[in-house]
Amino acid sequence: MDDEPENDETPRPPKPSLAPSWVMLGFLLGAATVWLMQRGKEPVAPAVPLSVAARAVKVEASPVTTIEAVFAAWGQHAVWDKNLTEVAMWRAETGAFSEFYEVRKEDDAFYFRSIPKLTRRIIRRGTPLPDNAPLQFTESEAQYREWLAHGREERPAETKLRPMSPSFTPVPPPETPRAELPPKS
Repeated sequence: MDDEPENDETPRPPKPSLAPSWVMLGFLLGAATVWLMQRGKEPVAPAVPLSVAARAVKVEASPVTTIEAVFAAWGQHAVWDKNLTEVAMWRAETGAFSEFYEVRKEDDAFYFRSIPKLTRRIIRRGTPLPDNAPLQFTESEAQYREWLAHGREERPAETKLRPMSPSFTPVPPPETPRAELPPKS
């Protein structure tokens, strides 16, 4: 009849537990998830004040002819206080407005003096300059307080530096008519 016995009494090895396999699989999935999450994050650079960022890169000062040419194209935006103003000039090497000048006006001549830092407030009011403006202009505290006394508000501060290529060349602003000053008496 049947050659097979009804009760197979051959000893079988005990079945291994599946718990270690599931634990290892969970560990590997968790590690892969953490690794993928960390790969997607960009490192956050700490906020560095503009003056510190400008000092981080050592560059030679621009020749005086550079500020003269830039100021000739953009100087109509300057705010004068007793024939004196300060400007910050963009440097592609530092990626910031990192060259500072005091500008004195006498008759039709401008005199430039390099200064280590601005002592006046950068103008953040009125109509903003174009994005490609190579200069930031300043005003005195008295001018700023007078402007605030009229109930005006300033533009929100720029939250990030604007990107500029190292081959940045300033584009002169459109010509605006200049009011002629009356001759000195």
